[in-house]
Amino acid sequence: MSTSPAASAASGTPAEIICVGESMGLITAIGAPLAETETASVGVAGAEGNVAVGLVSAGHRAVWASRLGDDPLAARIRAELERRGVKLWAETDADAPTGVMFKDPGVESSAVYYYRRGSAASLMAPGFLSAEQLQGVRIVHTTGITPALSSSCLAMVDQLFTDARSAGAVASFDVNDRRALWSLDEAASTLARLADAADITFVGRDEAERLWGTATAEDVRAHLPNCALLVVKDGDVGATAYSLGDDAVFVPAPRVDVVEPVGAGDAFASGFLAATLDGAGLAERLSAGHAAAARVLTTHGDLPPLD
Repeated sequence: MSTSPAASAASGTPAEIICVGESMGLITAIGAPLAETETASVGVAGAEGNVAVGLVSAGHRAVWASRLGDDPLAARIRAELERRGVKLWAETDADAPTGVMFKDPGVESSAVYYYRRGSAASLMAPGFLSAEQLQGVRIVHTTGITPALSSSCLAMVDQLFTDARSAGAVASFDVNDRRALWSLDEAASTLARLADAADITFVGRDEAERLWGTATAEDVRAHLPNCALLVVKDGDVGATAYSLGDDAVFVPAPRVDVVEPVGAGDAFASGFLAATLDGAGLAERLSAGHAAAARVLTTHGDLPPLD
């Protein structure tokens, strides 16, 4: 049975953080590339859902808010997120499908193929969550994937930033550029605008260079001067946090035997945001992000195994 975001928000203890975005069915090739394999696993993928899971595993109350189709993949997503302790504010759309992602895993990089155009989540629009529903929430988190899904999703994200601040919450944004979803020019301008407007922004140094031609973390900060707290991640080198009015803080990444990299960025965000909710200092938050990412880097899934 579907529960609307408004109905869910009206009951129970308020969430500390709401993660807004699409989750999809995930089909992962096993033993051979997708074009050759006869075996694959079925799971769940989606940046904001991944972050919500990580926050719950760190002991925080997290909600995942989105829209799903009325299909078996939607049922699987609901079951998996609920099994991991995430509260769902998910509408069901009987006329639009749940998105699907296929993945060819690799140590250096993974090839991914999206089937999400016209999905239920792509139909999110302004008003999907209101300022009233956000009362008591400390952080509202989304990523650059969500505004890439449709014009209505982009408008929804803009409104979400405004409503989050009206409710006294912090707006958190992970750039998460997905080249398959929109043009480079459109992504570069829109993601820069949203990243600079957020209270907390996460961005990879490599994706920033691809988007904006910024070669260093300092260059990224110069390109996004207004974000209150900017975190620039540089793979296995480390991460740098820039807080307005303070000196930059750098924490090196731990050494990890990487199995598969997808999902590590979401895990980093979850670790950092969990430490933020705990009131930790910037260096501790960066270390918590690295530790969470390391746990995901050693598995083939986007999410760490349940203990």
